[in-house]
Amino acid sequence: MKNSRLHILYIVCYCIVVTVVCSGCYSRRANGYLQDRSGLPVYEQGVYQEYKLRPYDELVIRVISSNKDVMSLFPTMDNGGNNNSANTFTYTIYPDGTADLPHLSHVNLAGKTLREAERYVEEQLKGFADDIRVKLALNTSTYCVIGSAKRGYYPIYKERLTIFQALAASGDISEYGDFSNVKIIRETPHGTEIKEFDIRTLSILDSEYYYVYPNDIIYVDLSAKRFWAASSYSNIIGMISSSVGFVATMTNLILQVKQRAGAEK
Repeated sequence: MKNSRLHILYIVCYCIVVTVVCSGCYSRRANGYLQDRSGLPVYEQGVYQEYKLRPYDELVIRVISSNKDVMSLFPTMDNGGNNNSANTFTYTIYPDGTADLPHLSHVNLAGKTLREAERYVEEQLKGFADDIRVKLALNTSTYCVIGSAKRGYYPIYKERLTIFQALAASGDISEYGDFSNVKIIRETPHGTEIKEFDIRTLSILDSEYYYVYPNDIIYVDLSAKRFWAASSYSNIIGMISSSVGFVATMTNLILQVKQRAGAEK
């Protein structure tokens, strides 16, 4: 009876150990970036598309000229006593894609890049001064991260912000995240688009999934392996010890019940 009990216990423990060790630890294949191996998708390289202005975007505009009389015609924000030839103000693009600027009304800006909008506004203001210059920037340029990463809104601090830089700023994807299925929810002039991609593959570099745009939402789902996974071998050992103890207790209980049942007969 003792040998039978040990035999059952050994078989059960062996199955548990094999299952936990084979599927329990997150590996580089599951969570590593820039992998170049078979089995991962291959994305085509794309051309970076500059962000185009849209309704409700808030812009910061600096109007610059050497002519102080001309500059006095434009509203000035407090610039701390610095050079008054650099004036700054903000405005919002209306739902119809236009905006009202000082001395300019219903200026059509939606659909233009920041550089295109700068040149367009400069042309409209050339009548004030030949050397007039306009600088535009998004006042509310952020992206959002949700899911299995540090959640929140983060500023886009450079023009070509990559997905890796965006995730690094948010604290990166957690070890329980699904690296094989990251989503970017993006508002476009044609409606909302959802871009799904495997962030582990090397081919993501310079692909359509590589850059983050203003108002993007990055969503990282939980990995399906989270229930079984352990983040370190010490955790695996703890899981094995707990499982072995549980199995041993249950096996001993079952054998005791069988012995009592046999004795009663």
